[in-house]
Amino acid sequence: MSRLTRLLPDLAPWRSSRDFRLLWLSGAVTTFGNFLAFVAVPVQMKELTGSPLAVGSIGLVELVPLIVFGLYGGALADSFDRRKLLVLTETGKGLLAALMLTNALLPHPMVWPLFVLAALNSSLSGLQRPPQDSIVPRIVPHDQLTAAAALMGVMWQLGGVAGPSLAGVLIAYAGLECAYAINIVTFVVSVALLLAMRPSPPAHDAEKPSLRALAEGARYAWSRKELLGTIAIDLSATVLAFPIALFPFLADELGAPWALGLMYGAFPAGALLVSLTSGWASRVHHHGRAMIAAAALFGLTITAAGLVRQVWLVLLLLLLAGGIDMVTSMFRITMWNQTIPDEFRGRLAGIGVLAFTVGPQAGQIRAGGMGALIGVRAAVWTGGLSCVAAVGLLAASLPRLWAYDARTNEHAVRAREREKAVA
Repeated sequence: MSRLTRLLPDLAPWRSSRDFRLLWLSGAVTTFGNFLAFVAVPVQMKELTGSPLAVGSIGLVELVPLIVFGLYGGALADSFDRRKLLVLTETGKGLLAALMLTNALLPHPMVWPLFVLAALNSSLSGLQRPPQDSIVPRIVPHDQLTAAAALMGVMWQLGGVAGPSLAGVLIAYAGLECAYAINIVTFVVSVALLLAMRPSPPAHDAEKPSLRALAEGARYAWSRKELLGTIAIDLSATVLAFPIALFPFLADELGAPWALGLMYGAFPAGALLVSLTSGWASRVHHHGRAMIAAAALFGLTITAAGLVRQVWLVLLLLLLAGGIDMVTSMFRITMWNQTIPDEFRGRLAGIGVLAFTVGPQAGQIRAGGMGALIGVRAAVWTGGLSCVAAVGLLAASLPRLWAYDARTNEHAVRAREREKAVA
Protein backbone atom coordinates (compact mmCIF):
# COMPACT_ATOMS: atom_id res chain seq x y z
CA MET A 1 0.00 0.00 0.00
CA SER A 2 2.88 2.37 0.83
CA ARG A 3 4.41 1.80 -2.61
CA LEU A 4 1.11 2.69 -4.25
CA THR A 5 0.85 5.82 -2.12
CA ARG A 6 4.32 6.90 -3.24
CA LEU A 7 3.16 6.75 -6.86
CA LEU A 8 0.18 9.04 -6.32
CA PRO A 9 0.63 12.73 -7.22
CA ASP A 10 2.35 14.81 -4.56
CA LEU A 11 -0.38 17.17 -3.33
CA ALA A 12 1.95 19.30 -1.20
CA PRO A 13 1.54 22.43 -3.43
CA TRP A 14 -2.24 22.05 -3.25
CA ARG A 15 -2.17 21.82 0.55
CA SER A 16 0.43 24.52 1.22
CA SER A 17 -0.61 27.28 -1.19
CA ARG A 18 -4.10 28.76 -1.41
CA ASP A 19 -3.06 30.76 -4.48
CA PHE A 20 -1.87 27.60 -6.23
CA ARG A 21 -5.26 25.98 -5.58
CA LEU A 22 -7.03 28.98 -7.07
CA LEU A 23 -4.67 29.08 -10.08
CA TRP A 24 -5.12 25.34 -10.67
CA LEU A 25 -8.91 25.50 -10.47
CA SER A 26 -9.01 28.55 -12.75
CA GLY A 27 -6.77 26.81 -15.28
CA ALA A 28 -8.78 23.59 -15.15
CA VAL A 29 -12.06 25.41 -15.80
CA THR A 30 -10.77 27.60 -18.61
CA THR A 31 -8.79 24.75 -20.25
CA PHE A 32 -11.98 22.75 -20.45
CA GLY A 33 -13.76 25.72 -22.08
CA ASN A 34 -10.89 26.40 -24.46
CA PHE A 35 -11.03 22.85 -25.76
CA LEU A 36 -14.76 23.24 -26.37
CA ALA A 37 -13.94 26.16 -28.67
CA PHE A 38 -10.94 24.27 -30.11
CA VAL A 39 -13.39 21.73 -31.53
CA ALA A 40 -16.32 24.08 -32.24
CA VAL A 41 -14.46 26.62 -34.40
CA PRO A 42 -13.15 24.13 -37.02
CA VAL A 43 -16.53 22.38 -37.09
CA GLN A 44 -18.30 25.67 -37.74
CA MET A 45 -15.76 26.62 -40.42
CA LYS A 46 -16.33 23.27 -42.09
CA GLU A 47 -20.10 23.76 -42.02
CA LEU A 48 -19.85 27.27 -43.46
CA THR A 49 -17.26 26.64 -46.19
CA GLY A 50 -16.90 22.91 -46.76
CA SER A 51 -13.24 23.67 -47.42
CA PRO A 52 -10.37 21.74 -45.79
CA LEU A 53 -8.09 24.66 -46.75
CA ALA A 54 -10.25 27.09 -44.80
CA VAL A 55 -10.22 24.83 -41.75
CA GLY A 56 -6.45 24.44 -41.95
CA SER A 57 -6.01 28.18 -42.33
CA ILE A 58 -7.30 28.70 -38.79
CA GLY A 59 -4.05 27.27 -37.48
CA LEU A 60 -2.09 29.56 -39.77
CA VAL A 61 -3.77 32.76 -38.55
CA GLU A 62 -3.24 31.61 -34.94
CA LEU A 63 0.46 30.82 -35.21
CA VAL A 64 2.06 34.23 -35.81
CA PRO A 65 0.08 36.12 -33.10
CA LEU A 66 0.89 33.36 -30.61
CA ILE A 67 4.62 33.70 -31.27
CA VAL A 68 4.74 37.51 -31.35
CA PHE A 69 2.54 38.10 -28.32
CA GLY A 70 4.13 35.20 -26.44
CA LEU A 71 7.46 37.03 -26.55
CA TYR A 72 5.84 40.35 -25.65
CA GLY A 73 3.82 38.67 -22.90
CA GLY A 74 7.07 37.46 -21.37
CA ALA A 75 8.35 41.03 -21.11
CA LEU A 76 5.01 42.16 -19.68
CA ALA A 77 5.07 39.41 -17.06
CA ASP A 78 8.39 40.74 -15.73
CA SER A 79 7.12 44.34 -15.67
CA PHE A 80 3.52 44.17 -14.40
CA ASP A 81 1.42 42.38 -11.84
CA ARG A 82 1.19 38.80 -13.10
CA ARG A 83 -2.16 38.09 -11.51
CA LYS A 84 -3.60 41.24 -13.10
CA LEU A 85 -2.32 40.14 -16.50
CA LEU A 86 -4.05 36.79 -16.04
CA VAL A 87 -7.32 38.50 -15.12
CA LEU A 88 -7.17 40.91 -18.07
CA THR A 89 -6.30 38.28 -20.67
CA GLU A 90 -8.90 35.86 -19.32
CA THR A 91 -11.54 38.62 -19.44
CA GLY A 92 -10.56 39.43 -23.01
CA LYS A 93 -10.83 35.79 -24.04
CA GLY A 94 -14.27 35.66 -22.45
CA LEU A 95 -15.40 38.66 -24.53
CA LEU A 96 -14.11 36.99 -27.68
CA ALA A 97 -16.06 33.86 -26.76
CA ALA A 98 -19.18 36.02 -26.47
CA LEU A 99 -18.54 37.36 -29.98
CA MET A 100 -18.16 33.79 -31.23
CA LEU A 101 -21.56 32.96 -29.77
CA THR A 102 -23.09 36.11 -31.28
CA ASN A 103 -21.85 35.18 -34.74
CA ALA A 104 -23.13 31.61 -34.34
CA LEU A 105 -26.59 32.92 -33.40
CA LEU A 106 -26.91 35.04 -36.55
CA PRO A 107 -29.38 33.79 -39.19
CA HIS A 108 -26.40 33.53 -41.54
CA PRO A 109 -23.14 33.22 -39.54
CA MET A 110 -20.15 34.86 -41.23
CA VAL A 111 -16.80 33.27 -42.01
CA TRP A 112 -14.41 36.21 -41.63
CA PRO A 113 -15.12 36.75 -37.89
CA LEU A 114 -13.91 33.22 -37.23
CA PHE A 115 -10.48 34.09 -38.62
CA VAL A 116 -10.32 37.46 -36.86
CA LEU A 117 -11.50 36.13 -33.50
CA ALA A 118 -9.16 33.13 -33.74
CA ALA A 119 -6.20 35.46 -34.32
CA LEU A 120 -7.22 37.74 -31.44
CA ASN A 121 -7.74 34.78 -29.12
CA SER A 122 -4.30 33.44 -30.07
CA SER A 123 -2.79 36.86 -29.27
CA LEU A 124 -4.33 36.81 -25.81
CA SER A 125 -3.15 33.22 -25.29
CA GLY A 126 0.38 34.38 -26.11
CA LEU A 127 0.12 37.23 -23.60
CA GLN A 128 -1.35 34.90 -20.95
CA ARG A 129 1.00 31.93 -21.00
CA PRO A 130 4.17 33.67 -19.63
CA PRO A 131 2.50 35.13 -16.51
CA GLN A 132 0.68 31.84 -15.96
CA ASP A 133 3.95 29.90 -16.06
CA SER A 134 6.08 32.43 -14.20
CA ILE A 135 3.68 33.02 -11.30
CA VAL A 136 3.95 29.40 -10.09
CA PRO A 137 7.43 29.75 -8.48
CA ARG A 138 6.12 32.76 -6.54
CA ILE A 139 3.22 30.88 -4.95
CA VAL A 140 4.77 27.41 -4.49
CA PRO A 141 7.74 26.60 -2.22
CA HIS A 142 10.98 25.79 -4.04
CA ASP A 143 11.07 22.14 -2.99
CA GLN A 144 7.51 21.58 -4.25
CA LEU A 145 8.00 22.83 -7.81
CA THR A 146 8.31 19.35 -9.36
CA ALA A 147 5.03 18.36 -7.73
CA ALA A 148 3.48 21.61 -8.96
CA ALA A 149 4.61 20.87 -12.53
CA ALA A 150 2.97 17.44 -12.34
CA LEU A 151 -0.27 18.87 -10.95
CA MET A 152 -0.37 21.54 -13.68
CA GLY A 153 0.09 18.69 -16.16
CA VAL A 154 -2.96 16.96 -14.69
CA MET A 155 -4.89 20.21 -15.19
CA TRP A 156 -3.98 20.52 -18.87
CA GLN A 157 -4.54 16.86 -19.66
CA LEU A 158 -7.90 16.58 -17.94
CA GLY A 159 -9.10 19.51 -20.02
CA GLY A 160 -7.53 18.04 -23.13
CA VAL A 161 -9.35 14.75 -22.68
CA ALA A 162 -12.72 15.93 -21.31
CA GLY A 163 -13.09 19.12 -23.39
CA PRO A 164 -12.94 17.62 -26.89
CA SER A 165 -14.97 14.59 -25.83
CA LEU A 166 -17.82 16.68 -24.46
CA ALA A 167 -17.56 19.15 -27.33
CA GLY A 168 -18.32 16.42 -29.85
CA VAL A 169 -21.43 15.36 -27.92
CA LEU A 170 -22.62 18.95 -27.37
CA ILE A 171 -22.18 19.96 -30.99
CA ALA A 172 -23.91 16.82 -32.23
CA TYR A 173 -26.93 17.05 -29.93
CA ALA A 174 -27.19 20.67 -28.74
CA GLY A 175 -25.44 22.65 -31.48
CA LEU A 176 -22.41 24.91 -31.70
CA GLU A 177 -24.18 27.63 -29.75
CA CYS A 178 -24.27 25.47 -26.62
CA ALA A 179 -20.51 24.82 -26.76
CA TYR A 180 -19.79 28.55 -27.16
CA ALA A 181 -22.18 29.44 -24.30
CA ILE A 182 -20.51 26.98 -21.89
CA ASN A 183 -17.15 28.40 -22.91
CA ILE A 184 -18.31 31.87 -21.80
CA VAL A 185 -19.40 30.50 -18.42
CA THR A 186 -15.99 28.90 -17.88
CA PHE A 187 -14.29 32.27 -18.37
CA VAL A 188 -16.60 33.92 -15.83
CA VAL A 189 -15.75 31.26 -13.24
CA SER A 190 -12.05 31.43 -14.08
CA VAL A 191 -11.87 35.22 -13.67
CA ALA A 192 -13.65 34.99 -10.30
CA LEU A 193 -11.05 32.48 -9.09
CA LEU A 194 -8.13 34.60 -10.32
CA LEU A 195 -9.53 37.70 -8.59
CA ALA A 196 -9.43 35.77 -5.30
CA MET A 197 -5.65 35.33 -5.62
CA ARG A 198 -3.24 37.74 -4.00
CA PRO A 199 -1.60 40.37 -6.26
CA SER A 200 1.74 39.41 -7.78
CA PRO A 201 3.49 42.74 -8.48
CA PRO A 202 6.84 43.06 -10.25
CA ALA A 203 10.07 44.04 -8.54
CA HIS A 204 10.29 47.76 -7.82
CA ASP A 205 13.15 48.16 -10.33
CA ALA A 206 11.55 46.08 -13.11
CA GLU A 207 12.29 47.30 -16.63
CA LYS A 208 9.43 48.33 -18.89
CA PRO A 209 8.65 46.05 -21.87
CA SER A 210 11.00 46.85 -24.74
CA LEU A 211 13.23 45.26 -27.34
CA ARG A 212 16.12 45.88 -24.96
CA ALA A 213 14.33 43.94 -22.22
CA LEU A 214 13.67 41.07 -24.63
CA ALA A 215 17.32 41.09 -25.69
CA GLU A 216 18.41 40.91 -22.04
CA GLY A 217 16.20 37.88 -21.56
CA ALA A 218 17.70 36.24 -24.66
CA ARG A 219 21.25 36.94 -23.41
CA TYR A 220 20.43 35.40 -20.06
CA ALA A 221 18.98 32.33 -21.77
CA TRP A 222 22.12 32.04 -23.92
CA SER A 223 24.32 32.15 -20.82
CA ARG A 224 22.45 29.18 -19.33
CA LYS A 225 23.46 26.30 -21.56
CA GLU A 226 21.53 23.78 -19.48
CA LEU A 227 18.32 25.76 -20.10
CA LEU A 228 19.05 25.90 -23.83
CA GLY A 229 19.63 22.16 -23.63
CA THR A 230 16.13 21.57 -22.28
CA ILE A 231 14.68 23.49 -25.25
CA ALA A 232 16.87 21.57 -27.70
CA ILE A 233 15.86 18.22 -26.19
CA ASP A 234 12.18 19.13 -26.42
CA LEU A 235 12.55 20.33 -30.02
CA SER A 236 14.30 17.07 -30.95
CA ALA A 237 11.12 15.22 -30.03
CA THR A 238 8.53 17.63 -31.40
CA VAL A 239 10.27 18.40 -34.71
CA LEU A 240 11.58 14.90 -35.50
CA ALA A 241 9.26 12.41 -33.82
CA PHE A 242 5.74 13.79 -33.51
CA PRO A 243 3.82 11.90 -36.24
CA ILE A 244 0.39 13.39 -35.49
CA ALA A 245 -0.05 14.68 -39.06
CA LEU A 246 0.31 11.09 -40.30
CA PHE A 247 -2.31 9.51 -38.03
CA PRO A 248 -5.15 9.51 -40.63
CA PHE A 249 -2.89 7.77 -43.14
CA LEU A 250 -1.38 5.43 -40.56
CA ALA A 251 -4.84 4.30 -39.48
CA ASP A 252 -5.71 3.50 -43.11
CA GLU A 253 -2.45 1.58 -43.67
CA LEU A 254 -3.17 -0.51 -40.59
CA GLY A 255 -6.66 -1.22 -41.91
CA ALA A 256 -8.21 0.41 -38.83
CA PRO A 257 -9.82 3.75 -39.65
CA TRP A 258 -11.86 3.28 -36.46
CA ALA A 259 -8.64 3.75 -34.46
CA LEU A 260 -7.97 7.31 -35.63
CA GLY A 261 -9.65 8.95 -32.65
CA LEU A 262 -7.80 6.61 -30.28
CA MET A 263 -4.50 7.60 -31.90
CA TYR A 264 -5.20 11.27 -31.27
CA GLY A 265 -6.21 10.55 -27.69
CA ALA A 266 -3.28 8.27 -26.89
CA PHE A 267 -0.70 11.04 -26.29
CA PRO A 268 -2.76 13.07 -23.77
CA ALA A 269 -4.04 9.90 -22.11
CA GLY A 270 -0.49 8.65 -21.60
CA ALA A 271 0.57 12.03 -20.23
CA LEU A 272 -2.37 12.00 -17.84
CA LEU A 273 -1.45 8.55 -16.54
CA VAL A 274 2.09 9.72 -15.75
CA SER A 275 0.82 12.87 -14.05
CA LEU A 276 -1.54 10.81 -11.89
CA THR A 277 1.35 8.54 -10.81
CA SER A 278 4.01 11.24 -10.44
CA GLY A 279 4.71 10.93 -6.73
CA TRP A 280 8.18 9.56 -7.54
CA ALA A 281 9.20 12.66 -9.51
CA SER A 282 9.92 14.84 -6.46
CA ARG A 283 12.68 12.40 -5.47
CA VAL A 284 14.57 12.91 -8.75
CA HIS A 285 17.38 15.49 -8.62
CA HIS A 286 19.29 14.95 -11.90
CA HIS A 287 16.61 16.53 -14.05
CA GLY A 288 18.83 16.94 -17.11
CA ARG A 289 19.70 13.24 -17.21
CA ALA A 290 16.05 12.34 -16.72
CA MET A 291 15.11 14.55 -19.70
CA ILE A 292 17.79 13.03 -21.91
CA ALA A 293 16.82 9.47 -21.02
CA ALA A 294 13.10 10.16 -21.48
CA ALA A 295 13.58 11.88 -24.85
CA ALA A 296 15.73 9.01 -26.15
CA LEU A 297 13.13 6.49 -24.96
CA PHE A 298 10.42 8.59 -26.63
CA GLY A 299 12.28 8.32 -29.94
CA LEU A 300 12.67 4.57 -29.58
CA THR A 301 8.97 4.19 -28.77
CA ILE A 302 7.95 6.16 -31.88
CA THR A 303 10.39 4.06 -33.92
CA ALA A 304 8.66 0.91 -32.72
CA ALA A 305 5.24 2.41 -33.46
CA GLY A 306 6.32 2.91 -37.08
CA LEU A 307 7.60 -0.66 -37.44
CA VAL A 308 4.88 -2.80 -35.86
CA ARG A 309 1.78 -3.78 -37.82
CA GLN A 310 -0.74 -4.56 -35.07
CA VAL A 311 -3.01 -1.58 -34.45
CA TRP A 312 -3.47 -2.26 -30.74
CA LEU A 313 0.31 -2.42 -30.31
CA VAL A 314 0.63 0.91 -32.13
CA LEU A 315 -1.96 2.45 -29.78
CA LEU A 316 -0.14 1.07 -26.75
CA LEU A 317 3.16 2.51 -27.98
CA LEU A 318 1.57 5.91 -28.61
CA LEU A 319 0.11 5.82 -25.10
CA LEU A 320 3.57 5.04 -23.73
CA ALA A 321 5.11 7.83 -25.82
CA GLY A 322 2.64 10.35 -24.43
CA GLY A 323 3.61 9.37 -20.90
CA ILE A 324 7.33 9.60 -21.65
CA ASP A 325 6.86 13.03 -23.21
CA MET A 326 5.17 14.17 -20.00
CA VAL A 327 8.26 13.10 -18.04
CA THR A 328 10.41 15.29 -20.29
CA SER A 329 8.08 18.27 -19.89
CA MET A 330 7.79 17.84 -16.12
CA PHE A 331 11.53 17.99 -15.50
CA ARG A 332 12.07 20.81 -18.01
CA ILE A 333 9.49 22.94 -16.19
CA THR A 334 11.05 22.06 -12.84
CA MET A 335 14.53 23.09 -13.97
CA TRP A 336 13.23 26.40 -15.25
CA ASN A 337 11.14 27.19 -12.18
CA GLN A 338 13.87 26.19 -9.72
CA THR A 339 16.74 28.16 -11.27
CA ILE A 340 15.56 31.21 -13.23
CA PRO A 341 15.63 34.49 -11.24
CA ASP A 342 12.21 36.04 -10.77
CA GLU A 343 13.11 39.13 -12.80
CA PHE A 344 13.72 36.94 -15.90
CA ARG A 345 10.98 34.33 -15.51
CA GLY A 346 8.42 36.06 -17.70
CA ARG A 347 10.80 36.66 -20.59
CA LEU A 348 12.14 33.11 -20.43
CA ALA A 349 8.55 31.82 -20.42
CA GLY A 350 7.96 33.91 -23.55
CA ILE A 351 10.97 32.30 -25.22
CA GLY A 352 9.50 28.95 -24.19
CA VAL A 353 6.20 29.81 -25.88
CA LEU A 354 8.12 30.54 -29.08
CA ALA A 355 10.09 27.28 -28.99
CA PHE A 356 7.24 25.02 -27.96
CA THR A 357 4.87 26.53 -30.52
CA VAL A 358 7.20 26.35 -33.51
CA GLY A 359 8.37 22.81 -32.68
CA PRO A 360 5.05 20.97 -33.13
CA GLN A 361 4.22 23.01 -36.23
CA ALA A 362 7.59 22.17 -37.79
CA GLY A 363 7.05 18.56 -36.79
CA GLN A 364 3.77 18.47 -38.68
CA ILE A 365 5.49 19.80 -41.78
CA ARG A 366 8.37 17.32 -41.45
CA ALA A 367 6.05 14.35 -40.93
CA GLY A 368 3.86 15.28 -43.89
CA GLY A 369 6.78 15.91 -46.21
CA MET A 370 8.60 12.71 -45.28
CA GLY A 371 5.37 10.75 -45.53
CA ALA A 372 4.99 11.94 -49.11
CA LEU A 373 8.62 11.10 -49.95
CA ILE A 374 9.25 7.75 -48.30
CA GLY A 375 5.85 6.53 -47.13
CA VAL A 376 3.85 6.87 -43.94
CA ARG A 377 5.31 4.11 -41.79
CA ALA A 378 8.87 4.90 -42.87
CA ALA A 379 8.31 8.56 -42.00
CA VAL A 380 7.26 7.51 -38.49
CA TRP A 381 10.15 5.19 -37.65
CA THR A 382 12.86 7.30 -39.29
CA GLY A 383 11.62 10.28 -37.30
CA GLY A 384 11.93 8.26 -34.10
CA LEU A 385 15.48 7.18 -34.92
CA SER A 386 16.40 10.76 -35.84
CA CYS A 387 15.15 11.86 -32.43
CA VAL A 388 17.35 9.28 -30.68
CA ALA A 389 20.39 10.39 -32.67
CA ALA A 390 19.73 14.09 -31.99
CA VAL A 391 19.31 13.47 -28.26
CA GLY A 392 22.58 11.53 -28.17
CA LEU A 393 24.44 14.40 -29.86
CA LEU A 394 22.90 16.93 -27.49
CA ALA A 395 23.82 14.86 -24.44
CA ALA A 396 27.43 14.72 -25.62
CA SER A 397 27.65 18.42 -26.48
CA LEU A 398 25.84 19.81 -23.40
CA PRO A 399 27.71 18.55 -20.33
CA ARG A 400 25.99 21.12 -18.09
CA LEU A 401 22.63 19.57 -18.86
CA TRP A 402 23.90 16.07 -18.04
CA ALA A 403 25.61 17.28 -14.83
CA TYR A 404 22.64 19.29 -13.54
CA ASP A 405 21.75 18.39 -9.94
CA ALA A 406 19.00 20.40 -8.23
CA ARG A 407 20.73 19.97 -4.87
CA THR A 408 24.03 21.53 -5.91
CA ASN A 409 23.42 23.64 -9.03
CA GLU A 410 24.53 27.20 -8.27
CA HIS A 411 21.37 28.76 -9.71
CA ALA A 412 19.07 26.39 -7.81
CA VAL A 413 20.99 26.99 -4.56
CA ARG A 414 20.80 30.76 -5.07
CA ALA A 415 17.05 30.55 -5.68
CA ARG A 416 16.53 28.53 -2.49
CA GLU A 417 18.59 31.00 -0.46
CA ARG A 418 16.63 33.91 -1.93
CA GLU A 419 13.35 32.22 -1.01
CA LYS A 420 14.55 31.67 2.58
CA ALA A 421 15.65 35.29 2.85
CA VAL A 422 12.26 36.52 1.66
CA ALA A 423 10.46 34.18 4.07
